[in-house]
Amino acid sequence: MTEFGFIEHIRTLFAALPANGFEGIGDDCAVLPLDGDEALVFTTDLLVENVHFLRSAASAREVGRKALAVNLSDIAAMGARPVATLLSLALPPDAAGTWAEEFMEGYRSLSEESGAALVGGDTTRSADGIAINVVAIGRARQKHLKRRSDARPGNVVFVAGALGASGSGLRDILAGCCDTPLAAIHRNPQPQLAEGLWLGTRPEVRAMMDLSDGLASDIHHILDRSGTGAAIEIDRIPVAAGSDLETAACAGEDYKLLLTAEAAGAERLAADFGERFGTPLHPIGRITAGGGLVWLRDGEPVPLDWQGFRHY
Repeated sequence: MTEFGFIEHIRTLFAALPANGFEGIGDDCAVLPLDGDEALVFTTDLLVENVHFLRSAASAREVGRKALAVNLSDIAAMGARPVATLLSLALPPDAAGTWAEEFMEGYRSLSEESGAALVGGDTTRSADGIAINVVAIGRARQKHLKRRSDARPGNVVFVAGALGASGSGLRDILAGCCDTPLAAIHRNPQPQLAEGLWLGTRPEVRAMMDLSDGLASDIHHILDRSGTGAAIEIDRIPVAAGSDLETAACAGEDYKLLLTAEAAGAERLAADFGERFGTPLHPIGRITAGGGLVWLRDGEPVPLDWQGFRHY
């Protein structure tokens, strides 16, 4: 069973249970509406040694920041601001001293930068390897929340940054080249917190999510939830310096925002984004009424079997 198949199995298995006011599985975060016009959003991610990081290739401080960053990226993808986190650690004896202290220094540095308080968690002993679980909580006005299900035919598809740097950095690390600039980018993801919060306020923005498993994989979440298709111009995909087109389309852990916007306001949105953040908002295609995901070159379909990153 694939990861996405297992998630669908879980969704089906628990569908009949009461939701207790939550909007559940399907978005980057679960949503709990509050009295008035605000909501809390909740997300969680698990990092496992030798799957998501190598101690030989990343410092404890970098792992601490990354463990929090990947969760904050989900908060940003909902158009919310982070307010709190919970942290659970399973540590083997050789990581329970200095490594753990330096990990917490990295986690604290990004907590301070993002304004997210650490409000609880758990620690336990591991027989072999490190496991890290973070729960992140955000807050937003309900009308500013962006969901994967809100894309509509005719929307312009945007990505908020160049892609492929992290995937190329991982390739460097696995080849034993841990000191390259791209390897450093892979070890130090930067969640687009300010960008996500701002995009949440823009009514022309429809669907939004972050790119953790690669464009070729993640865009299907929007298409499936919205009941739409998409046509993506491969030559418009922004490729990070030192990477390549297929890596930009398929590799994971870029943590850039993927969004759709109403065509009538798309040009103004991109201009305002560039003026505010000093970086382009890249239009890469359109949402269609159906037909799944189609790759285009010069407006013509290209028979590519590109797949995004798969965890297992």
